[in-house]
Amino acid sequence: MGDVSGGSPAIRVRELRKIYGSKAAVDGVSFDVPRGCFFGFLGPNGAGKTTTIRMLMGLAPPTSGAIELLGLPMPQAAVEIKSQIGLVPDESLLFDHLTGGEFIEFVGRMYGLQRSAARDRGRELLALFELDQHPRKLIHEYSKGMRKRVAMAAALIHRPKLFLMDEPFEGVDAVGARLMKEILLEQVSRGATIFLTSHVLEVVERLCTRVAIIAEGRLVADSDMAALRASSETLEDVFVRLVGAERPAESLGWL
Repeated sequence: MGDVSGGSPAIRVRELRKIYGSKAAVDGVSFDVPRGCFFGFLGPNGAGKTTTIRMLMGLAPPTSGAIELLGLPMPQAAVEIKSQIGLVPDESLLFDHLTGGEFIEFVGRMYGLQRSAARDRGRELLALFELDQHPRKLIHEYSKGMRKRVAMAAALIHRPKLFLMDEPFEGVDAVGARLMKEILLEQVSRGATIFLTSHVLEVVERLCTRVAIIAEGRLVADSDMAALRASSETLEDVFVRLVGAERPAESLGWL
C-alpha cells in the first residue's frame, strides 16, 4: 500500500521520457504537483503536453522515468491509482450509443458503485451539468461542448482525489465553461487536485494556482501563479518569451 495519507505530492514526475522513433516527444521532464493544487500544464502544439498527460493517465507507457500519483507508483499500482482519479481525455472516450445518464451510470458501476447509487449520482450530475433537459438524447447527438460536460460529470461520480484533464474547455461555450469552472473550483476547495492542459491562457491564468510550461519536450517554467501575478508580466508574456514565439510584427502590403 502506498502513501495515500497526503504527505506526498499529488503528482511526482522524475526524468520522464517518451521517444517515438528517433524523436523525444517528452525529454527528461520532472515536476511536482502539491495536493490541493489547481495546476495548469501549457505548451505550444507538438510541445509534449498531451504526451505527458497521456503517460500520467496510463494511456501511453513512458520510455523511461518515474511517475507517482497520490504517493503510488505508475503503472505498478495502476488499479489502485485509477480508483482515486478522474480522467477527462482530449479525445472524449465516450460510448456514442448510450444516453448521457446511461454513460455516467456505467462509469459509476465501473468504479464499484452499487447500481442504485450510480443511477442516483448520475441523475444528480446530469442536472448539475445542465444536461437533463433531453434525458433520452444519445451521446452521438451531443455537441462537442456537451460531450466535454458529460465526460467531466462521469469523472466526478466516484469523488476522486485527483483529476487529469486534457483540454477540458475545448469546444465548450461560455455558459458551459463558466459552469465547469465553478464545479472544478469547488472540488479544489474541498481538497482535490486538478492537473489540466489548456491552450487558453486566460483560463489557466484565472483558475490555476501553479503553472508549468513545456516546449520541445522540455520543461521551461514551473511557477506559482501568485509570483507571476506580482510581476509585471502576464502569463501570455511569459509563454511567448519562453517558447520562443516572439518575432517582429509583419504586415502584408495587400492586407
